[in-house]
Amino acid sequence: MSDQTKGLLITLFGVLFVVPDSLFVRLIPADPLTIAFWRVLLAGGGTGIWLLLRRGTAPFGAVLETGLYGWIYMAGVGASGVLFVIAVSLTSVANVVFIIASLPVFAAVFSRIFLSEPFSQRTLLTIAAVVPGLAVIAYGSGETENAHIAGDLLALCLSALFAAALTAARAAKGTSMVAGVAMGYVMAALLILPWAAPFDMPSGAWPLVLAHAGVILISSVLLAIGPRYITSAEVGLLVLLESVLAPLLAWGVIREYPGPYALIGGAIVIGALFLSNLVVLLRQRR
Repeated sequence: MSDQTKGLLITLFGVLFVVPDSLFVRLIPADPLTIAFWRVLLAGGGTGIWLLLRRGTAPFGAVLETGLYGWIYMAGVGASGVLFVIAVSLTSVANVVFIIASLPVFAAVFSRIFLSEPFSQRTLLTIAAVVPGLAVIAYGSGETENAHIAGDLLALCLSALFAAALTAARAAKGTSMVAGVAMGYVMAALLILPWAAPFDMPSGAWPLVLAHAGVILISSVLLAIGPRYITSAEVGLLVLLESVLAPLLAWGVIREYPGPYALIGGAIVIGALFLSNLVVLLRQRR
C-alpha cells in the first residue's frame, strides 16, 4: 500500500469517526457545559495517555517550546471543543457543521494578516461564494425550527478560533501539535469545571458519554496521522464529508430537518470549498 493510499484511508476513517459528534450532543441528556466537560476531558486525557505511552513527554515539551504559537493553538483547540457543544445545543446540527466548513476562509484571512501570505484569485473567489452561503444559513435561522442565530454566531466564532489555531500551527511548522490537542482539551475542561455538573449525569447516559469521547479520541488520532501522507487539498476534500454526513445522520436518527435555507446555504458553502480544493488538487497532480 502506497503512502498516499494509507493517508487517504486513515484520514477518511478519521472524518467518519467524527461524523456522529453532533448527534451525541443531541442524545446525551445533560446540560451543554457538562457534555462539553466530559467530551474534552476524556478525549484530551485519552490522547495525552496515548502520546505518553508512545513517545513519553517529548511531544508536550515540543509544543510548549513553540511559545506563543503553542499557546494560541491550545487555546483555539480547547475553546473550539467547548463551543461546538454549546453551538449544537443552540441551533441545528446542519447550521453548525455548514458554518464550521467556512474554516478555510478564516484560515486564509489569518494567513494573509499574520503570515503575509497573499490571497490567490482562487481564494478570493472562494470567499466571495462562501460569504453569501453563510448569509443564507443565518437568514434561515429565523425561519427554521431548532435553528437560532445565537448558535450560528457561536459556530462562526468556533470556526474563526480553530482557524487561528491552525494558523499558529503553520507558523510553528516542524512541530507536531497533537500534544497541543491533549493539553488544550484538558485545560478547557478545567476552566469550565466550575460551571459544569459532571457527576449529575444520569447513570444510563454514561455509555453515550464514553462513546462520544471515544469517537473524538479516535478521530483526533487518525486526523493527526493521516494528513502527514497526503496533500492539504486532499484533506480538505475528505473533511467536507463531515459537513454532508452529520446533518444527514441527525435527520435520519432524530428527525432534525435542516430546513431549506440551511440546505441551500450549505450547498453553496460546501460546493465552493469542494471546487476550490479540487482545483488545487488537479494543479498539484499536473
